[in-house]
Amino acid sequence: MVKERARILVVGGGYVGMYTALRLQRKLKTELRRGDVDITVVTPDPYMTYQPFLPEAAAGSISPRHVVVPLRRVLDQCHVVIGEVTSIDHAVRTAAVTTLATAEEGKPAELLGYDELVLAPGSISRTLPIPGLAEYGIGFKTVEEAIGLRNHVIEQMDIASSTRDPAIRDAALTFVFVGGGYAGVEALAELEDMARYTARYYHNVRPEDMKWILVEASDRILPEVGEEMGRYTVTQLRRRNIQVLLETRLDSCADRVAVLSDGQRFPTRTVVWTAGVKPSPLLAATDLPLTERGRLKCTAQLTVDGTEHAWGAGDAAAVPDVTAAEPGTETAPNAQHAVRQARTLGDNIAHALRGEPLETYAHKYVGSVASLGLHKGVAQVYGRKLKGYPAWFMHRVYHLSRVPTVNRKARVLAEWTLAGLFKREIVSLGSLEHPRAEFELAAGGKPPHSPSDDPKGSS
Repeated sequence: MVKERARILVVGGGYVGMYTALRLQRKLKTELRRGDVDITVVTPDPYMTYQPFLPEAAAGSISPRHVVVPLRRVLDQCHVVIGEVTSIDHAVRTAAVTTLATAEEGKPAELLGYDELVLAPGSISRTLPIPGLAEYGIGFKTVEEAIGLRNHVIEQMDIASSTRDPAIRDAALTFVFVGGGYAGVEALAELEDMARYTARYYHNVRPEDMKWILVEASDRILPEVGEEMGRYTVTQLRRRNIQVLLETRLDSCADRVAVLSDGQRFPTRTVVWTAGVKPSPLLAATDLPLTERGRLKCTAQLTVDGTEHAWGAGDAAAVPDVTAAEPGTETAPNAQHAVRQARTLGDNIAHALRGEPLETYAHKYVGSVASLGLHKGVAQVYGRKLKGYPAWFMHRVYHLSRVPTVNRKARVLAEWTLAGLFKREIVSLGSLEHPRAEFELAAGGKPPHSPSDDPKGSS
């Protein structure tokens, strides 16, 4: 029994936020029905994005709406607030929240009180002060960015097909990806696979005309799957005429020219930045203890170190790895840990409310899987290495088992089945990003100044 009414505030609707709230709904079902517990989830988006499926969504293998999970449907016992927490004063247990309504009303942020705080705001792209990156770079962290990138790639093929200027054509068909982690390698591999297939429908664009370039500052890619599998991945990508440039950095992409640290220059209209993430800037606007890297300092029980009634997990939290041989090791900021941490976190909050002892989070990393396009992949699971089709199949099976809700599992499985029976979709819907453009022009709105300002396009 919960001793007194408790207000639980969950900041963030990603892996940790959604799974923690879902776990609390199940563990505190009786208390929620009696009104002894109130759970509020504050998140900028009304859905949780299953990020491992973003590359397949970009390639057209999965519909965008099946990559996301609607929070209001899943968290039907929680109050879901679409907004952003701008600061937290844990000393007085209040969080400043801005919503669409506060912006419309012109009011300052509202103060939301709580008794238990779950801080899981996730991470944002880690960028560097590279000339031209803010103007021309494309991220790959949200479903909007993934679909926008797909539209952009097909649009570049349209540009190349319809121009006689060799410089414009070469820049349109040059695609530079910066970062050799999961996001960069899977996004590049899936999109190259999609573009190679799409080229058969263009009379004057061949797969050999396109340049795909992967830039990585370290001496290896996909460190999560091990050194041997990383070398295998480099070999497979190079066999597909993808340039893999190791120990190389992007120095500039100003004026649509990618300048690399080895002196190479590539005129390009596509620079995709996937070079890591950093904790949400919200953490700096709290009075909670942080590590040197700006992550929330947590214990193995997922409480905030030295602080009562505050909890953390996921990308934004530095959680000790009790299974590691070396002391001081932290769990990796990935989905495998986030989902399991959320389960322990939900259980521990329920234990704390009932005065029960807390559980310790302990999970030994089982391995990693990565897709390199249709029927191609690499994996290292429980020490066993897989390549090609078996690794790709394991990648799909694993992520199908992990995507939330039976509804989403069934829809994704149905789409994969249909994709095996029918041809790929190769349509660019760039106008979706500016749906009012056609009406604005019809109503006498200002035409775009230049092709790059075209509201109907994605680039």
